[in-house]
Amino acid sequence: MTSEYKPLVTVVGGGMITQIQLLPTLYHLHRTGRIGQINCCALDAGPLKAMMDDPSLVSGFPGQSFVAYPDPAKVGLKERFPDLFKEVIAKMPKRQIVVVAVPDQLHFDVVMHALRHDQHVLTVKPLVLTYEQAIQVEKLAHERGLAVGVEYHKRFDYRSIMARREYRAGHLGRFRAGQANLVEKYYYRFSNFQNWCTCENSDMFTYIGCHYVDLVHFITGLLPTSVSLYGVVEKYPNGKDGYLWTDGRVIWENGAFLSVLNGMGYPDAGPGGNSQGLAMFCENDKNGTMIRHSDQYRGVQHSYSAAGGDPGDTQYAEPNPDYFRLLDMGNGGLTPSGYGHRSVEYIVETILRLEKQAGDSLAARQSVLKEIDTAGMMATPANSSYNELVIQAGRLSLANHGHEAVIEYGANPGVRLR
Repeated sequence: MTSEYKPLVTVVGGGMITQIQLLPTLYHLHRTGRIGQINCCALDAGPLKAMMDDPSLVSGFPGQSFVAYPDPAKVGLKERFPDLFKEVIAKMPKRQIVVVAVPDQLHFDVVMHALRHDQHVLTVKPLVLTYEQAIQVEKLAHERGLAVGVEYHKRFDYRSIMARREYRAGHLGRFRAGQANLVEKYYYRFSNFQNWCTCENSDMFTYIGCHYVDLVHFITGLLPTSVSLYGVVEKYPNGKDGYLWTDGRVIWENGAFLSVLNGMGYPDAGPGGNSQGLAMFCENDKNGTMIRHSDQYRGVQHSYSAAGGDPGDTQYAEPNPDYFRLLDMGNGGLTPSGYGHRSVEYIVETILRLEKQAGDSLAARQSVLKEIDTAGMMATPANSSYNELVIQAGRLSLANHGHEAVIEYGANPGVRLR
């Protein structure tokens, strides 16, 4: 590839995360000349039409657009095309970018299809649901010199980066005990979650708790060694069963523990978008130390003339300025900001750097990818497969009434009930 490399980007998945985070950032990267054409591929045309008509995207990114697969102008909005993404990816030139934003249990098939067609990958978390799948992704990506970046966006919260530096410099002692929670609003039960985040596929710990498990490793460098996970099964409005509440305990290699509460039941009338936060209690030889992130309340209070029209909108609000915002910077449109934007931008920029530095040399690309793995800023299959072991252990524990599942490393990593 040349220094003029502006990759074609194909997004697979037209859900909420694409509309509110991924597509605005990709529009910005296109507007600033860093990427080329954007494709968006979904199961049906309905979500694509919704993104095309989204007032924030239309006004915030004038002149920007994406190529829709399927095309809402040519098919019924509810007509389904489950294999269309395969055709779209197969037609892409080599070493472009595929963004994977589908339900958890579908990640592996889409990621592997992209890699088999020599495409770099940016995927929402978690990468996949088992360690064996993560190793298959790692192996194929290495063989072809392709980047796979997992979008754990909390890594790019400045709070997290500050804590990582201070902890690894020895200023925060040794992690001993922690609590984390991330509870989404109740209305999520009425969304597309009820069609895929069901007991047989995923759970709230797998879907959202993985953020904080990943974050503890990101800050401390410690590896998780066991998981105990209890789940409360409730019915969605469509009658399907889901683990809508989970409580997990993760033990780390130094004996520390992290308790993780997740759910889908924060009051719709609550002023924040969810309830979330992290507390890590540490100690040195003389005193206690601490990291505490209040991730829900970020110092902003608004009281509007009326509540907005979207689910969960409230008249009094405590909006999060740090995750993702579209800001008017006086340039005739809106500019994305926040750690949700920085995370996607970082992964894309890493792919651009890889192609610029290494070009067509497989050995050179593999060398640069090893440097990226070692730096540890971007989650990759090679440096973050502990997340898949945690998910696997969590699912095993969940199926066994919360009994502890041990993570074993070494030559053949895996999980087992204690």
